[in-house]
Amino acid sequence: MSRDHPVKAYRNLSFLTSPPARPLRILAEYEEPRRRFLRHSVENTIVFFGSARARPPDGPPPAPDQAGTTEPATTGRARLTRYYEEAQQLAERLTHWSRTLYPPEQHYVVATGGGPGIMEAANRGAAAAQGLTAGLGISLPFEEAQNRFTSPSLQFEFHYFFMRKYWFAYLAKAVVAFPGGLGTLDEVLEVLTLIQTGKMTKPLPVVLYGKDFWTKVLRFDELLQWETISPEDTSLFHLSDSVDDAYQFLIEKLSAQQQPTPT
Repeated sequence: MSRDHPVKAYRNLSFLTSPPARPLRILAEYEEPRRRFLRHSVENTIVFFGSARARPPDGPPPAPDQAGTTEPATTGRARLTRYYEEAQQLAERLTHWSRTLYPPEQHYVVATGGGPGIMEAANRGAAAAQGLTAGLGISLPFEEAQNRFTSPSLQFEFHYFFMRKYWFAYLAKAVVAFPGGLGTLDEVLEVLTLIQTGKMTKPLPVVLYGKDFWTKVLRFDELLQWETISPEDTSLFHLSDSVDDAYQFLIEKLSAQQQPTPT
C-alpha cells in the first residue's frame, strides 16, 4: 500500500499565507516584478500619481443625485476632468519623445498605480503613443481591476504598500503628481522626503501639476515660516500648470540624465 507524500513547504498554501511566511511573500513581491521588468528591458520609468476619482471627458455623464440634479461643473470631481485630459496628453507626448531615443534601453515607460482616474489617463496616453506602460496595482477591498490601458505584461498586483512604493521609486527617473487624495499625498511626500534626506541620490525631477491645487494643499510657505523646512527644500519640485511647461521641464531634465551611446 502506497502512502501520499507530505506537501512540500513551497506548495503549502496554508503555510505560505500564514504570518510566519510573511518574509517569503515580501521577497516574492520584490523578485517577481524584478524578473518581469528585466525581461521587458524596463530600466527607466516616469511615474504618474493622481486621483482615482478623475473622470474622462468621454466617459458617461455623472448620475443625477436624489434631487434629480446633476453635478455642477464647479465641483471638485468635475474640475478633475481637466487634469485627466492633461495627464493623458502629457503621458502621450513623453512616450512619443521616449520612443525616439536610442538604444531602446534608454526608453522611459509610463508607470502608474494601474487604477482609474489620473492613473488611467496616463496609461491611456502612453498606450496611444504605442509604448509599454506599467500598472502597479494594490489589493484593496474597494479597488477595481486594472484599467484597460496598462500593458498586460506589465500589470502587477501588490499586497504590501511598501513593496509597491519600492518599485515606484526604484525605477523612477521622473515623477509627475496630479491632484489627488491621501494616497497621492503619501506617495509624493515620501518621494520628496527620500530626495531631501539624501536616501535617493539619483537625479529625480518631480513635477507637481496643478498650481491651484498644490499651493493650497501643500503650504510650503507655512512650513518655511515655521522653519520646519529649509528654503532650498522648495527646489525639490517644479510647479506646473500646463502640458507644454511640464513636458519641456521633464525632457530637459531627462535628456541631461541620458547616458551617451558608445561609439
